[in-house]
Amino acid sequence: MFNKFIGLSVILLGAGGMAQGSELDKLAVDAFVVEMVAEHQFDAAELNRAFRGAKRSERILKAMSRPAEKAKPWYEYRKHFLTQQRINAGIDFWNINAKTLEEAIEVYGVPAEIVVAIIGIETAYGRITGRDRVIDALATLAFHYPDHNTKRMDYFREQLRHLFLMSREQDLDPLSLFGSYAGAMGIPQFMPESYRKFAVDFNNDGQRNIWKDRTDAIGSVANYLKSHGWDRGKSIVIAALADEAEVRRLLSDSLKPHRRISEFGRLGVATGAHSTDDLAALFVLQGESAREYWLALNNFYVIMRYNPRTKYAMAVVKLAEAIRDARNGPLS
Repeated sequence: MFNKFIGLSVILLGAGGMAQGSELDKLAVDAFVVEMVAEHQFDAAELNRAFRGAKRSERILKAMSRPAEKAKPWYEYRKHFLTQQRINAGIDFWNINAKTLEEAIEVYGVPAEIVVAIIGIETAYGRITGRDRVIDALATLAFHYPDHNTKRMDYFREQLRHLFLMSREQDLDPLSLFGSYAGAMGIPQFMPESYRKFAVDFNNDGQRNIWKDRTDAIGSVANYLKSHGWDRGKSIVIAALADEAEVRRLLSDSLKPHRRISEFGRLGVATGAHSTDDLAALFVLQGESAREYWLALNNFYVIMRYNPRTKYAMAVVKLAEAIRDARNGPLS
């Protein structure tokens, strides 16, 4: 099964050679193989051949231990993404794919600038899609996650399971797929589970090609956000003013909207003209000279379902606004 290649499989090869690294935990691999045979009727010999070609990567383990979202404050983190070069490239990407983006708005209700910004942040509009073999990344993190974090190991073990299921469904060689050090793939950086659930054949050519096809990538990002509850035409985040001592107890970690904006107003969070019954969650970011308070609405929380870091979601919003405003030009 895995040694057959269709056209899509061939284009995924290239950016790297055979992995260099240590051996995977044999007991963990054997247990995984037994489970896949029992639950999904895989051939044990084929799975073992795939794992013999996979390696543990110390570089991936080091990278996972120091993600930029945690290491950098917001005012530094944003500088990496809100560059003039990325804004200009976003305008170009939007102009080239304007028809597809309009179709995605009609079908899914997600603004074009949000889809463009996510793709811009994830892969510089498809230019940087990752140089790690997906099987190496997922197996490394499933069986050797830093500090043996069992919750994270379970997550990546699940993604490894979806990788093999995806490979069987799409007739792909799992050793041919390249992506990020966390195992995310293609222009939108979908994990294998997200690919199986949310990737779409938006150009109706019979393939869900998120690796090279911008149309499928755009449709898949929009479908992902819509499937996670995007509210068409609704706001995303609201700037707020607050006294830190008074509102500290109102700050939220999950950012799942849970309190009405009007109630935040009564509790000392000023939101200008925004006094509605929409639900929100209060969060704070470290600006260059002061702390910034924001109210996350449902659509902000949906962006965080793509990547659960607050700074990531905020970077998407701010890059989207910058691209949209620059593309529309100065108001007359």
